[in-house]
Amino acid sequence: MAPRRVGVIGSFVWDEIHGRDPRDTPVQEWGGITYALSALDAALPSDWEVVPLVKVGYDMAAHAREFLSRLRRIAPDAAPIEVPHPNNRVVLRYTSAEQRCEQLTGGVPSWHWLGLKPLLKDLDALYINLISGFELDLETAQLIRQNFSGPIYCDLHSLLLATGPDGMRAPQPLPNAAAWYGCFDILQVNEQEAALLAPDPMTLAATAFSAGVQFLALTAGSRGVIYFAAPGFERLSDLTKLRATMVPHTGPIRTAKISATASREKNGDPTGCGDVWGATYYSRLLAGESFIEAIERAMVAAARNVDHKGATGLANHLRGELSVR
Repeated sequence: MAPRRVGVIGSFVWDEIHGRDPRDTPVQEWGGITYALSALDAALPSDWEVVPLVKVGYDMAAHAREFLSRLRRIAPDAAPIEVPHPNNRVVLRYTSAEQRCEQLTGGVPSWHWLGLKPLLKDLDALYINLISGFELDLETAQLIRQNFSGPIYCDLHSLLLATGPDGMRAPQPLPNAAAWYGCFDILQVNEQEAALLAPDPMTLAATAFSAGVQFLALTAGSRGVIYFAAPGFERLSDLTKLRATMVPHTGPIRTAKISATASREKNGDPTGCGDVWGATYYSRLLAGESFIEAIERAMVAAARNVDHKGATGLANHLRGELSVR
């Protein structure tokens, strides 16, 4: 049987990281969607393959292809799409173990529906991580939802960041938030993003579920994750039934806080932990696991990510193999 295929929408980003470890000089390495791609590569079952629907600037295209060539689950017919624009680059400055500021440069353009539509036809699932916040506009996201029948996961990520004239990113509210929620089955946000979307997490969950979301993950860094599950949702196979009812959810929202798995490194690297968590969680849902089982696997993967600096070699590290950078 042909492998099932999960499409990945996001952005390759070349990071320059300051202050991650005060003892180190600034480092440059891959960031952005590379963390999620690594986690998918490590956590997907053997009957799935990854199809990156990712644009990359001309100046980093060869390096992006080299990165993908080291992953095992990348579809043989898939490749990053080179565009005649400089690739996205981000300067990250850590002010604490989990707080940082970002400065973005580069000009990789957004997807438009006519360019994206033919790339979706052979996919069974879709993972969207809005790394830059410019990958999709609302109209394109709505057209994906209307024309794609498989499950859709989304990490809102930088959709809630404005970009100043100097490229500095700053938190911003999300206009038409409920319309965005309606484009996805599973939604991921962190604490800072959640605070911009609603006065409290339960209000956010209620609004998201009313729009059609079935599961909301609110990541809280070293404190773990808070989940909200809609009535009737236990695993991805429930989506077909829940969508077919086309009626508001009845019954209580289930929610709990799951503590983070401890990492081995006291001064580890938190960069990309949310991406690794989400991609691992979705991978295990695609494998048929319940959302609780998938959360447990994602917690272990996020802790392992803390013990590894950068995305190069991360997939091997997450599998428990020797990481060669």
